[in-house]
Amino acid sequence: MNILTQLLNQPALPAPKRQRRGVELKSAREIEIMRQASRIVATVLKEISELVEPGMTTADLDAHAEKRIREMGATPSFKGYHGFPGSICSSINHEVVHGIPNKRKVIRAGDVLKVDTGAYFEGFHGDSCITIAVGEVKPEAARLIRVAEEALYKGIEQVKAGAFLMDLAGAIEDHVKANGFTVVEDFTGHGVGRNLHEEPSVFNFRTHSMPNVKLRAGMTLAIEPIVNAGSKITRILGDRWTAVTVDNSLSAQFEHTVLVTETGYEILTDRTSV
Repeated sequence: MNILTQLLNQPALPAPKRQRRGVELKSAREIEIMRQASRIVATVLKEISELVEPGMTTADLDAHAEKRIREMGATPSFKGYHGFPGSICSSINHEVVHGIPNKRKVIRAGDVLKVDTGAYFEGFHGDSCITIAVGEVKPEAARLIRVAEEALYKGIEQVKAGAFLMDLAGAIEDHVKANGFTVVEDFTGHGVGRNLHEEPSVFNFRTHSMPNVKLRAGMTLAIEPIVNAGSKITRILGDRWTAVTVDNSLSAQFEHTVLVTETGYEILTDRTSV
């Protein structure tokens, strides 16, 4: 979950240790806590992917997420964050990000459903997003979902100490464009840890507007490509949260919290391990 303007207005949580360029490197103890926070997130998203079915509402999913996050000893990262009312962001079809859960928002067969959530555990956050094909979706929707997930892993594969942020941004952008889709540029990934949003911004496309940060072991990143079937341009609805595609084209998103190691990476929100 990320809004670029919010990166400059983080919530009042304990101040992190600061390293070069304001990027925090986590200690072994802090990394272990983040593993636990991230495991909670992975568990919740796996459960939602298995229980969602046509006829449910996005409020049903939100209630499940909050209940399970709290049962596992954490609190929802998103609820109350800059006034956001839900424990998940639930965005359907042309909704890109930050959809507000609603008891009147019914999930239907063929929908492309994005579910993003975070958990705050013992002072640290985990953050992850999945896109779910509800029932049988159209072939182009299925391809969009597949390419978005592939793009996430193309970016993750570039992660290791000594690599640069633009290495993973370029890998994501190239894969998306090669498949005829577009990368949303209005939202980025981010550092994550004591704060839900920390430095650095993790772009999904090449840019010279921000420093090309060198990755260091101990950095924790929320990598989250957002991929549209049509225009990359988005607009914000009247609720001041939900972003949608300007041309009503479908959108898909995947996100993992990833630890940078000396030799590569560790996916902290890996759902296959829960």
